[in-house]
Amino acid sequence: MSYCRMISLIAVLVWSGVASAQALNPLPSITAGDTDKPPAPWQILGFPQKNTPKPVTQFDEITLDGARVLRIRTDRSYGNLVDQASGPIPGKLAWSWRVDHPLAGTDIATRSGDDSALKVCVLFAEPLDHVPLVQREVLKVERSSTGQDLPAATLCYLWDSKYPPGTAGNNAFTARLRFIVLRGPEAPLGVWANQTRDVSKDYKLLFGDEDPQVPPVAGVLVGADADNTQGHSLAYLRDLRWLP
Repeated sequence: MSYCRMISLIAVLVWSGVASAQALNPLPSITAGDTDKPPAPWQILGFPQKNTPKPVTQFDEITLDGARVLRIRTDRSYGNLVDQASGPIPGKLAWSWRVDHPLAGTDIATRSGDDSALKVCVLFAEPLDHVPLVQREVLKVERSSTGQDLPAATLCYLWDSKYPPGTAGNNAFTARLRFIVLRGPEAPLGVWANQTRDVSKDYKLLFGDEDPQVPPVAGVLVGADADNTQGHSLAYLRDLRWLP
C-alpha cells in the first residue's frame, strides 16, 4: 500500500461523514448491550472496496464471563471501529483487552508483516505547517483530491505478536501513523489486561519533534487486520473510556 493510499484509507475511516462529531468525554460506549453490533456513533469500516476488495474484520458484542464485551475477529481481513470524537484531550485513555488467538508471521517493521490482532488508536488534528515538508505536500495533495480534512497524526497502541512492550516507531507505510507496543509475545493469552495511557505524554514522545503542543483529538478507533499476513485472530476489548 502506498503512502497516498494509506492516508486515503485513514480519511475514509474517520472523515466519511457517517456520524457527527461527538464530545470526547464521555467516550460513547462500544457495548451498549441492546444488539450484537456496536451502537452509534461507532461505525465499522473496512478497506475501500474501490481499491483492493478485502474481507472486513468482524466486530460484535457478546457476553463473556458475565459481562458485555467487544469481540474482534480477523480472517485475512482489514477493519476499524471508529468514533468521530473531537476536542482537547480530557485526560488519560483507559481500556481492558485480551487476545485469545494471536496472528502468526507479523512484523510491524515491514509492509508485508504490518498486521495486528488488536490496536487502539487516537487521531490528532496536528497543524499542517508542523508536518515535515515532503509529507506535508503529499498530505495537501490528498486533502485536495479527496475533499477531506485528513488527519495529520495518528497514534496507535498495539498488542503485537513479535516485538516486546515499549517498542515504538513509525508505521511501515507512513510516518503519519506511529505506534507503541503495549503487549508483546510474552503476554498470556486469554487473560484480560488493563491499560491506562497518558495520551498527551505519548503524543509528545512520538510526535513531539514536530509539534510540542498536543493538538485536539480528531477521532478514536479500535482496529485489527490480517490482510498482509493472510492470517486470522481472536481478541476482545471492554471499558474503553477517557479518565478525567
